[in-house]
Amino acid sequence: MSEYFIYYVTSNIVGCIIFGIMLAHDRLSIDKQEKQLKYDHALIAFMLYFLSDAIWSGVDSGVFPVNTFTVLTTNFMNFFIMTVITSRWLMYAMTVEQLPIRNKRTTKILILIPFIVSVIGVVITYIFAPDLLLDENLKNTKFYDAYLVSIPYIYIIAAIIYAMKKAIREKNPIEKKNHLYIGLFPIMVLVAGLAQIILMPQLPVFCFSCTILMLIYYIQSMDAQISIDPLTRLNNRGQLIRFVSQSSNLNIDGRKTFVIMMDINDFKMINDTYGHDEGDNALIIVAGSLTSALQNHSFPTFLGRYGGDEFVLIVHPVTEDEMKELLSEIRECIIQKCIDENKPYILSIGIGFDEFLGGQDTFSECMQRADSKLYLDKEYCKSNGKSTICK
Repeated sequence: MSEYFIYYVTSNIVGCIIFGIMLAHDRLSIDKQEKQLKYDHALIAFMLYFLSDAIWSGVDSGVFPVNTFTVLTTNFMNFFIMTVITSRWLMYAMTVEQLPIRNKRTTKILILIPFIVSVIGVVITYIFAPDLLLDENLKNTKFYDAYLVSIPYIYIIAAIIYAMKKAIREKNPIEKKNHLYIGLFPIMVLVAGLAQIILMPQLPVFCFSCTILMLIYYIQSMDAQISIDPLTRLNNRGQLIRFVSQSSNLNIDGRKTFVIMMDINDFKMINDTYGHDEGDNALIIVAGSLTSALQNHSFPTFLGRYGGDEFVLIVHPVTEDEMKELLSEIRECIIQKCIDENKPYILSIGIGFDEFLGGQDTFSECMQRADSKLYLDKEYCKSNGKSTICK
C-alpha cells in the first residue's frame, strides 16, 4: 500500500509541477487579460486538488490514520476543490464568451449558492445520518459518491450552455474550436473523475487526464494568440499566410475564388475626431458586420484583419453574383450597426476584389490587383458622397 501511495503522490506532484510551469509563464507575461487571470484561477484550483488528492491517497492506503474524521475530511476537501475548479471554469467560460453579467455581484452570488447549499447538506447529513456517507468499512457510499459530483455537474451544464450557444453561431473555425473545447472540457474532466471512482480508484486517472487535457487546451490557447487578432477576434496576417500556403485552400472544385480587400473610409477622421478608443470601436463594428454578413452565406470563406483598418476576405462562391450580393450586405450591415449603436458617425468601407485564377496566378498578385481596385473604389466613394460621415 505504501508503494501505491508513493506512486499516487508522485503523479500528483508531477501534475502540480506542470501546472506550476504554465502558471508561472502566465504570471510573467506582460499581457494579463481578464480571461487569462480566470484561467490561472482554474490552474491554481487544479494544483490544490492534486495536493488534496495526494493526502486522500495517504488515508486510503493506510499511510495516514484511517477513521471517520480523516476519511470524511479528505473526501470533503476533494469535493470542495472540485466544486471550485468547475465554478472557476464556468467563470472562465463566461469571460471568454464575453457575457456582460459575469462580474456583477448578483452573478457571483448565484454561482456560490449551489456550493453553499451542498456544504450545509453534507454537514447536516454528517451530524444526523453519517451512515449515508460511509459504510461500516469507512468507504464512501454510492449516495456520497453521487453527492460529490452533483454540484460540479451544475457548473458544468452552465458552462456547456454558454459555450455551445457561441459555437453554433461562430463562423471562424479556430474560434468555433475554442468554444467547443471550453464546453466539452469540464465533461471530460468529470468523466475522468468518475472513471477513477468507479473503475480504477487506486490509479491517479483524474490527475493524468486533467494534466493532458489542460496541456492540450493551453497549447491551443497559445495557437489562438498567435493566429487571432486580439481586438477584432478575426484571423491575423500570420494566419492568412498559413492559410494561403496550402493550395487546397485556394482551389475548390466547382467554385470560384475571389480575394477581397477592404478598409474603412476616412478612418483617420474617426481617430482624430473621437479618439483612438472610438477608432477601435469602429474596427469592431466592421469586424462584427463582416462576420454577421458571412453567416447568411454557406460558401467557404476566410476572413482576417490584414493590418490597421484593412481587412482581407477570401470567398469561394459558385458565381460572381453571389460574391457581389455578399459585399452589398456587408455595407448595409455596417450602416445598420452604426445606427443601432447610436454612433456619432456612419461608417463606409472601400472594397476591391479580383478573381484568383490559379495556375501561374499567385495569391500575392491577385491581392495586389484587389488592392489597386480598393483605392479606385475609395476615390469613387469620396467623389459620390458615399464615404464615412459624421452625424
